[in-house]
Amino acid sequence: METTAVRHVLFDADGVLQHLPGGWYAAAEPFLGDRAEEFLRAAWAKEAPMQAGADGDYLAILADLLEEYDATAPVEDVYSAVWNRVEVNPESADVVRLVRAAGYGVHLGTNQAPHRSTFMRTTLGYDDLFDVSCYSFDLGAAKPEPEFFRRAAARIGADPREIVFVDDKATNVASARSIGMAAVHWTFESHAEASVAGTDAPADHTSHAALCEQLAAHGVRL
Repeated sequence: METTAVRHVLFDADGVLQHLPGGWYAAAEPFLGDRAEEFLRAAWAKEAPMQAGADGDYLAILADLLEEYDATAPVEDVYSAVWNRVEVNPESADVVRLVRAAGYGVHLGTNQAPHRSTFMRTTLGYDDLFDVSCYSFDLGAAKPEPEFFRRAAARIGADPREIVFVDDKATNVASARSIGMAAVHWTFESHAEASVAGTDAPADHTSHAALCEQLAAHGVRL
């Protein structure tokens, strides 16, 4: 049976390339106290439609939610201290560069609303790190919907079978596989960190050597 050679790797962001040191809840606690988790879950629910491409000003929505929770800090301060406190894992970035140096296309596939994507593209330098960026709000579809992966493949300009996808969430990995992509379930975060971040079924492997081994198993020769 004829097989299709892998030519591209599509990387998720949170849990694969970046994380919030200490986690989301700890970042929000100075503003929300013991209601930080409740607030964040409400905030994420309001953010989800915008991640899928719906119109709206998330900062304005977040400001209203902060008022509802009796938080007095300016919305810009909260957003900067929580959503934009993310840090790039340097070993993950090195893996991306290694894959590119080996001759493969390297691309970003992540669920984000416009405000955070701008921060990631510029401050975190992802426009330079990746060949093609597939932000969900821009594609008009969010993971784990299979349409996200179809549109990402079209933007990359490749058959899904030519792409290996790396993500920390099992549901996203299963969805990518459903449209023909190979997929690796992996995160550099500990199980405890992944649980706080809301990751479903945390990946077993957290070392970057293990990630490279799993990529090699799908034909990515480094």
